[in-house]
Amino acid sequence: MKKLFFIILTIACTLPSMAQLTINNVKLPATLDAEKTTLLLNGGGVRKKAFFKLYVAGLYVEKKTKNAEAVVNDDKPMAVRLQITSSMINSDNMSEAINEGFEKSLKGNTAPLKKEIEAFVATFKKEVIKEGDIFDLYYNPAEGVKAYKNNKLQTTIKGLAFKKALFGIWFSSSPVDDNLRVGMLGA
Repeated sequence: MKKLFFIILTIACTLPSMAQLTINNVKLPATLDAEKTTLLLNGGGVRKKAFFKLYVAGLYVEKKTKNAEAVVNDDKPMAVRLQITSSMINSDNMSEAINEGFEKSLKGNTAPLKKEIEAFVATFKKEVIKEGDIFDLYYNPAEGVKAYKNNKLQTTIKGLAFKKALFGIWFSSSPVDDNLRVGMLGA
């Protein structure tokens, strides 16, 4: 009987960590399959600007963490999912926001990654962006950052330096949204 109790207790304790998360009516799945790696939902939040809720974002990692510096610097598989929740978002202002995020992440020194940033920003201009669109930004050390829109590969940008700059948008010491950073770190 004690064995059964411990088995049930173990299962009960692990279920919440495997649960999806619902934020602003968006369900972030408990896991994302990044080709050969299953990533776990670390946390999520809403990107707000003024009074507008622009998108819901979730961080996916191999092992949960609250360490923003490690998220930026680690050369390990991870992903950020963005789901657009506002009709105010379009290709132009999303591209502008991404550029501003790189400026903050790199403290204004975007020149070394100019080509990579331009190629990445072009991802958001390929097709019209609408409410409900999902962008998955997977990092794999062997291949770089793969950007998907609604499960369709848009681009691949190689290099750890680019990954650090991209993830720095949300996790640097000067993120685009402090509350979003806290939520994605599961704090």
